[in-house]
Amino acid sequence: MKRLFFLWMGLCAVCALSAQNLHVVYIGNSITQGVILKNPQVEAPPVQSTQFLQEALQGTVDFRNCGISGHTTLNFLPVTGTDFPNVVAAAEALSAQEGTLLFSIMLGTNDSAERGPMGAPVHPVSYYTNLQAIINGLLERFPQAIFVVHHPIWYSPNTYNSSTYLANGLKRLQSYWPMIDKLVESYAESYPGQVFLGDTLAFDYFKENHDELLFHESGQAGTFFLHPNPEGAKVLGRFWSDAILNCLPATFKRKR
Repeated sequence: MKRLFFLWMGLCAVCALSAQNLHVVYIGNSITQGVILKNPQVEAPPVQSTQFLQEALQGTVDFRNCGISGHTTLNFLPVTGTDFPNVVAAAEALSAQEGTLLFSIMLGTNDSAERGPMGAPVHPVSYYTNLQAIINGLLERFPQAIFVVHHPIWYSPNTYNSSTYLANGLKRLQSYWPMIDKLVESYAESYPGQVFLGDTLAFDYFKENHDELLFHESGQAGTFFLHPNPEGAKVLGRFWSDAILNCLPATFKRKR
Protein backbone atom coordinates (compact mmCIF):
# COMPACT_ATOMS: atom_id res chain seq x y z
CA MET A 1 0.00 0.00 0.00
CA LYS A 2 2.84 2.36 0.89
CA ARG A 3 4.54 1.60 -2.44
CA LEU A 4 1.34 2.48 -4.30
CA PHE A 5 1.10 5.74 -2.40
CA PHE A 6 4.65 6.78 -3.30
CA LEU A 7 4.09 5.70 -6.90
CA TRP A 8 0.99 7.89 -7.04
CA MET A 9 2.93 10.81 -5.53
CA GLY A 10 5.67 10.31 -8.09
CA LEU A 11 3.20 10.36 -10.96
CA CYS A 12 1.64 13.55 -9.61
CA ALA A 13 5.08 15.17 -9.46
CA VAL A 14 5.82 14.19 -13.05
CA CYS A 15 2.46 15.58 -14.20
CA ALA A 16 3.09 18.83 -12.35
CA LEU A 17 6.50 19.21 -13.91
CA SER A 18 5.19 18.47 -17.41
CA ALA A 19 2.23 20.86 -17.11
CA GLN A 20 2.82 23.88 -19.31
CA ASN A 21 2.63 27.37 -17.80
CA LEU A 22 0.87 30.19 -19.63
CA HIS A 23 1.75 33.89 -19.52
CA VAL A 24 -0.89 36.25 -20.97
CA VAL A 25 -0.50 39.91 -21.89
CA TYR A 26 -3.88 41.58 -22.49
CA ILE A 27 -3.79 44.48 -24.95
CA GLY A 28 -6.80 46.75 -25.21
CA ASN A 29 -8.58 49.94 -24.25
CA SER A 30 -10.88 50.99 -21.37
CA ILE A 31 -12.91 47.79 -21.67
CA THR A 32 -9.77 45.72 -21.05
CA GLN A 33 -8.54 48.13 -18.38
CA GLY A 34 -11.83 47.78 -16.52
CA VAL A 35 -12.81 51.43 -16.13
CA ILE A 36 -15.88 52.31 -14.01
CA LEU A 37 -15.52 49.00 -12.16
CA LYS A 38 -15.03 49.67 -8.44
CA ASN A 39 -12.17 47.18 -8.17
CA PRO A 40 -10.66 46.49 -11.61
CA GLN A 41 -7.72 44.66 -10.04
CA VAL A 42 -10.25 41.95 -9.14
CA GLU A 43 -13.12 42.52 -11.58
CA ALA A 44 -11.58 43.53 -14.94
CA PRO A 45 -12.03 41.15 -17.91
CA PRO A 46 -8.34 40.09 -17.96
CA VAL A 47 -8.58 39.03 -14.31
CA GLN A 48 -11.73 37.03 -15.02
CA SER A 49 -10.27 35.48 -18.17
CA THR A 50 -7.12 34.42 -16.33
CA GLN A 51 -9.13 32.85 -13.53
CA PHE A 52 -11.12 30.79 -16.04
CA LEU A 53 -7.90 29.74 -17.76
CA GLN A 54 -6.39 28.70 -14.45
CA GLU A 55 -9.48 26.63 -13.67
CA ALA A 56 -9.08 24.81 -16.99
CA LEU A 57 -5.29 24.29 -17.18
CA GLN A 58 -2.95 22.26 -15.00
CA GLY A 59 -0.05 24.67 -15.32
CA THR A 60 0.22 28.11 -13.75
CA VAL A 61 -1.45 31.02 -15.55
CA ASP A 62 -0.33 34.59 -14.88
CA PHE A 63 -0.98 37.85 -16.72
CA ARG A 64 -0.46 41.56 -17.19
CA ASN A 65 -3.27 43.99 -18.05
CA CYS A 66 -2.04 46.48 -20.67
CA GLY A 67 -5.46 47.95 -21.44
CA ILE A 68 -5.45 51.75 -21.49
CA SER A 69 -8.58 53.88 -21.59
CA GLY A 70 -9.16 55.92 -24.75
CA HIS A 71 -6.36 54.32 -26.73
CA THR A 72 -6.42 53.10 -30.30
CA THR A 73 -4.23 50.88 -32.45
CA LEU A 74 -2.16 53.98 -33.19
CA ASN A 75 -1.24 54.37 -29.51
CA PHE A 76 0.08 50.80 -29.48
CA LEU A 77 2.17 51.12 -32.65
CA PRO A 78 5.88 50.43 -32.03
CA VAL A 79 6.83 53.61 -33.90
CA THR A 80 4.89 55.89 -31.52
CA GLY A 81 6.72 54.60 -28.45
CA THR A 82 3.63 55.25 -26.33
CA ASP A 83 2.07 51.96 -25.21
CA PHE A 84 4.32 49.50 -27.02
CA PRO A 85 7.25 49.75 -24.54
CA ASN A 86 4.87 48.95 -21.67
CA VAL A 87 3.60 45.87 -23.51
CA VAL A 88 7.18 44.73 -24.17
CA ALA A 89 8.13 45.29 -20.53
CA ALA A 90 5.12 43.29 -19.36
CA ALA A 91 5.95 40.44 -21.74
CA GLU A 92 9.61 40.41 -20.70
CA ALA A 93 8.65 40.23 -17.01
CA LEU A 94 6.36 37.27 -17.65
CA SER A 95 8.86 35.57 -19.95
CA ALA A 96 11.41 35.50 -17.15
CA GLN A 97 9.53 32.41 -15.96
CA GLU A 98 9.30 29.20 -17.96
CA GLY A 99 6.16 28.91 -20.05
CA THR A 100 4.34 30.03 -23.19
CA LEU A 101 3.77 33.72 -23.85
CA LEU A 102 0.41 34.71 -25.32
CA PHE A 103 -0.91 38.13 -26.36
CA SER A 104 -4.69 38.60 -26.12
CA ILE A 105 -5.71 41.61 -28.22
CA MET A 106 -9.03 43.44 -28.42
CA LEU A 107 -8.71 46.87 -30.01
CA GLY A 108 -11.02 48.85 -32.25
CA THR A 109 -13.63 50.55 -30.09
CA ASN A 110 -11.78 53.87 -29.99
CA ASP A 111 -10.50 53.46 -33.55
CA SER A 112 -14.12 53.39 -34.71
CA ALA A 113 -15.10 56.70 -33.10
CA GLU A 114 -16.14 59.63 -35.27
CA ARG A 115 -13.78 61.89 -33.33
CA GLY A 116 -11.91 62.09 -30.04
CA PRO A 117 -9.37 59.26 -29.64
CA MET A 118 -5.97 59.39 -31.33
CA GLY A 119 -6.32 58.89 -35.09
CA ALA A 120 -10.08 58.31 -35.02
CA PRO A 121 -11.82 57.52 -37.20
CA VAL A 122 -9.39 54.81 -38.34
CA HIS A 123 -10.12 53.43 -41.81
CA PRO A 124 -10.46 49.63 -41.92
CA VAL A 125 -7.33 49.24 -44.07
CA SER A 126 -5.34 51.37 -41.62
CA TYR A 127 -6.75 49.33 -38.75
CA TYR A 128 -5.39 46.23 -40.51
CA THR A 129 -1.92 47.69 -41.05
CA ASN A 130 -1.79 49.00 -37.47
CA LEU A 131 -2.62 45.60 -35.98
CA GLN A 132 -0.10 44.01 -38.31
CA ALA A 133 2.61 46.45 -37.19
CA ILE A 134 1.86 45.75 -33.52
CA ILE A 135 2.00 41.99 -33.97
CA ASN A 136 5.11 42.15 -36.17
CA GLY A 137 6.86 44.32 -33.61
CA LEU A 138 6.10 41.83 -30.86
CA LEU A 139 7.06 38.84 -33.02
CA GLU A 140 10.48 40.40 -33.56
CA ARG A 141 11.03 40.42 -29.80
CA PHE A 142 9.09 37.28 -28.89
CA PRO A 143 9.32 34.98 -31.93
CA GLN A 144 7.68 32.01 -30.17
CA ALA A 145 4.69 33.93 -28.82
CA ILE A 146 1.05 33.15 -29.59
CA PHE A 147 -1.40 35.89 -30.59
CA VAL A 148 -5.18 35.76 -30.19
CA VAL A 149 -7.06 38.67 -31.77
CA HIS A 150 -10.67 39.11 -30.63
CA HIS A 151 -13.46 40.97 -32.43
CA PRO A 152 -14.37 44.16 -30.52
CA ILE A 153 -17.66 43.99 -28.64
CA TRP A 154 -20.89 45.93 -29.23
CA TYR A 155 -21.65 49.42 -27.99
CA SER A 156 -24.93 51.31 -28.34
CA PRO A 157 -25.36 53.50 -31.44
CA ASN A 158 -25.95 56.57 -29.28
CA THR A 159 -22.58 56.26 -27.50
CA TYR A 160 -21.31 59.81 -27.03
CA ASN A 161 -19.16 60.72 -24.02
CA SER A 162 -16.05 62.87 -24.29
CA SER A 163 -15.64 61.20 -27.71
CA THR A 164 -18.20 60.80 -30.47
CA TYR A 165 -19.06 57.25 -31.58
CA LEU A 166 -22.75 57.05 -32.58
CA ALA A 167 -24.22 54.87 -35.33
CA ASN A 168 -21.44 55.53 -37.84
CA GLY A 169 -18.88 54.45 -35.27
CA LEU A 170 -20.72 51.20 -34.58
CA LYS A 171 -20.92 50.51 -38.31
CA ARG A 172 -17.20 51.22 -38.67
CA LEU A 173 -16.43 48.91 -35.74
CA GLN A 174 -18.06 46.02 -37.57
CA SER A 175 -16.05 46.80 -40.70
CA TYR A 176 -12.95 45.80 -38.69
CA TRP A 177 -14.09 42.19 -38.39
CA PRO A 178 -13.08 41.13 -41.93
CA MET A 179 -9.78 42.98 -41.42
CA ILE A 180 -9.03 40.83 -38.36
CA ASP A 181 -10.05 37.68 -40.21
CA LYS A 182 -7.86 38.61 -43.17
CA LEU A 183 -4.93 39.46 -40.91
CA VAL A 184 -5.07 36.09 -39.17
CA GLU A 185 -5.17 34.34 -42.54
CA SER A 186 -2.10 36.29 -43.69
CA TYR A 187 -0.02 34.82 -40.86
CA ALA A 188 -1.04 31.24 -41.58
CA GLU A 189 1.98 30.65 -43.85
CA SER A 190 4.56 33.03 -42.37
CA TYR A 191 3.87 32.15 -38.70
CA PRO A 192 1.83 28.93 -38.70
CA GLY A 193 0.21 28.10 -35.39
CA GLN A 194 0.98 31.46 -33.80
CA VAL A 195 -1.67 34.04 -34.80
CA PHE A 196 -5.30 33.09 -34.23
CA LEU A 197 -8.77 34.52 -34.52
CA GLY A 198 -10.13 34.87 -31.01
CA ASP A 199 -13.65 35.56 -29.80
CA THR A 200 -16.31 36.43 -32.37
CA LEU A 201 -19.41 35.75 -30.26
CA ALA A 202 -19.34 38.41 -27.54
CA PHE A 203 -20.55 41.22 -29.81
CA ASP A 204 -23.98 39.68 -30.37
CA TYR A 205 -24.23 38.46 -26.79
CA PHE A 206 -23.61 41.92 -25.34
CA LYS A 207 -25.95 43.48 -27.89
CA GLU A 208 -28.76 41.15 -26.81
CA ASN A 209 -28.04 41.46 -23.07
CA HIS A 210 -26.64 44.98 -22.82
CA ASP A 211 -29.12 46.14 -20.18
CA GLU A 212 -27.81 43.52 -17.74
CA LEU A 213 -24.13 43.38 -18.74
CA LEU A 214 -23.11 46.97 -19.52
CA PHE A 215 -23.08 50.08 -17.34
CA HIS A 216 -25.87 52.60 -17.96
CA GLU A 217 -23.83 55.71 -18.76
CA SER A 218 -25.09 59.26 -19.21
CA GLY A 219 -23.93 60.91 -22.42
CA GLN A 220 -24.63 63.76 -24.77
CA ALA A 221 -27.13 61.63 -26.73
CA GLY A 222 -28.86 60.01 -23.76
CA THR A 223 -28.08 56.89 -21.77
CA PHE A 224 -25.56 54.77 -23.64
CA PHE A 225 -23.96 51.33 -23.18
CA LEU A 226 -20.23 50.80 -23.65
CA HIS A 227 -18.35 49.41 -20.65
CA PRO A 228 -19.01 46.03 -19.01
CA ASN A 229 -20.30 46.07 -15.45
CA PRO A 230 -19.00 43.45 -12.97
CA GLU A 231 -21.19 40.70 -14.42
CA GLY A 232 -20.37 41.80 -17.98
CA ALA A 233 -16.65 41.77 -17.24
CA LYS A 234 -16.99 38.20 -16.02
CA VAL A 235 -18.93 37.22 -19.14
CA LEU A 236 -16.35 38.87 -21.42
CA GLY A 237 -13.56 37.12 -19.53
CA ARG A 238 -15.28 33.81 -20.20
CA PHE A 239 -15.55 34.57 -23.93
CA TRP A 240 -11.85 35.44 -24.04
CA SER A 241 -10.73 32.41 -22.06
CA ASP A 242 -12.81 30.04 -24.19
CA ALA A 243 -11.24 31.49 -27.34
CA ILE A 244 -7.73 31.31 -25.89
CA LEU A 245 -8.20 27.69 -24.83
CA ASN A 246 -9.23 26.82 -28.38
CA CYS A 247 -5.99 28.35 -29.68
CA LEU A 248 -3.57 26.64 -27.30
CA PRO A 249 -1.49 23.73 -28.61
CA ALA A 250 -2.29 20.19 -27.50
CA THR A 251 0.76 20.21 -25.20
CA PHE A 252 -1.25 22.15 -22.63
CA LYS A 253 -2.74 19.78 -20.08
CA ARG A 254 -6.35 20.35 -19.10
CA LYS A 255 -8.03 19.77 -15.77
CA ARG A 256 -11.25 18.81 -17.48
